[in-house]
Amino acid sequence: MAFKAASIVMAPGVDPGRHRASIKTDTLEFTAVLVELFNFDQAADVAQELVRDEGIQAVLLCPGFTHEAVAKIKNAVGERVAVNVARGDVPGTMLTAEFLGREGWFPQEN
Repeated sequence: MAFKAASIVMAPGVDPGRHRASIKTDTLEFTAVLVELFNFDQAADVAQELVRDEGIQAVLLCPGFTHEAVAKIKNAVGERVAVNVARGDVPGTMLTAEFLGREGWFPQEN
C-alpha cells in the first residue's frame, strides 16, 4: 500500500479543478493542487476533498499559509491526517517575496 500525500500551493489566477497533477509509485502517491492566492476557504475545501476522495494521509502547505489558515486546514481534514507547512529561512523568504513581487503576484500599493 502506498503512502498518500498532497501539496497545496497558492498562486494567482488558478483553478484547483484544472491545476493539479499526480505522481504514483509503488510506495508513494503524491498529488499537487494549486488554489487561488490567499483563498484559505478554497484550500480547506480542496484538502477535505483530497482526504475524502483520494485517501490523502498527509497535506503539505506552501509557506504563504498563515497560522490561522493552517488551523482551518487541520480542522477540515481531521485528527488522522498530518498537516505540515513549508517554511524557509529569512533570506530565502525575502528572495521569494522579491521574485513573486516582480512577477506581479501581489497588488501594488499606492
